[in-house]
Amino acid sequence: MYLQHFGLAETPFSLTPNTEFFFGLAPHVEALQVLQTALQTGEGFIKVTGEVGTGKTLICRKLINELPKRFHCAYLPNPYLSPAELRWAVALELGLKYSADIDQMQLTGLIQQQLLALCAHGHSIVLVLDEAQALPDESLEALRLFTNLETESRKLLQVVLFAQPELDQRLSLHNFRQLRQRITFSYCLRALTLDEAEAYVQHRLSVAGRVGKPLFSHRDTRLLAKASKGIPRLINILAHKALLLSFGEGSHQIEYRHVKAAIVDTEDTKLGFQTNWLWFMGFGMMSMLAGAGLHLFYGGVS
Repeated sequence: MYLQHFGLAETPFSLTPNTEFFFGLAPHVEALQVLQTALQTGEGFIKVTGEVGTGKTLICRKLINELPKRFHCAYLPNPYLSPAELRWAVALELGLKYSADIDQMQLTGLIQQQLLALCAHGHSIVLVLDEAQALPDESLEALRLFTNLETESRKLLQVVLFAQPELDQRLSLHNFRQLRQRITFSYCLRALTLDEAEAYVQHRLSVAGRVGKPLFSHRDTRLLAKASKGIPRLINILAHKALLLSFGEGSHQIEYRHVKAAIVDTEDTKLGFQTNWLWFMGFGMMSMLAGAGLHLFYGGVS
C-alpha cells in the first residue's frame, strides 16, 4: 500500500495486537507488573479491565510470551462458553483428550488429577481468559469453583481475567460476591495522556522502519490524541487513514488537514466537527481511501 512511499518496512498502525510494537507506556507497564507480582505470589484470581481499544489483548499476549518456564499457561481467547464447554476447554488446554463418554463430575476429577500431576512436576498453572466479560453467569460460577481445587498449601489453578468494564458491573451484583472477594489483584487500564499518545505514534513508526523526519508533527499527534481520547486503537485507525490520505495525494508528509479528515471519517472520533460534505469531498477522501484499499486493512482487535 503506502509502505515504500513513506519508507516503512511494515504497517505501523495495524489493528492486530503485535507484541513487537509493545511500548513501555505507564499504564501498560503497571498492568504487567501487577500481573507478574500476583502470579508470583500464587493468588487465585487476577483481573485487568479497560475500555475497548486500550490494549488489553496486547498486554495479555505480552504476559503469556514472558511467563517463566515453570508456568503452564492455558489460554482461552473467546470465553463465550457454557459451563460444560468451559470445563472441556480447560481440560484440552491442560493436555487431556476429549471423550463424549465422560460426564461433568468425572471431567472435573480428571482436571484436578492433571493439575496435581503438573504441580508435582514443578509447574504453576495459570488460566488466562481474554474478553472475560463475555462469560455467561453460570460459567463465571464454574470458573470460581475451579479455584476451589487446591492442596493444603497452594492453589492448583490461578486465573487471569482480561475484560471490558462491563465485567466489573456484573461482579458488583450480590450474587457474584463470592467471586468478587476472591479477586485479590486488579488493575484498570486508563487512556493515554497527550504526551504518551505522541510517543506512542512515533514509536510505532520507528519500529515499522521510519527514519528521518517524523511523518506526524507535534500538532498532528496532539490532535490525534484529543480526537481518540487517548485510546490506542482509535489512534491507530486515525493515523492509518491520515497516511492513506497523504499517500493518495502523492505527499510525503502528513498535514493537519489529513488528520482532520480522518477524524471526520471515523464515527467515534469526530470531536464535534460538523461534517461539511463539500469540504470533505474536496479532499477526495472517499475516492482516495477506496483507491488505497482501506477495506483490506481492518481486522479484529480487543
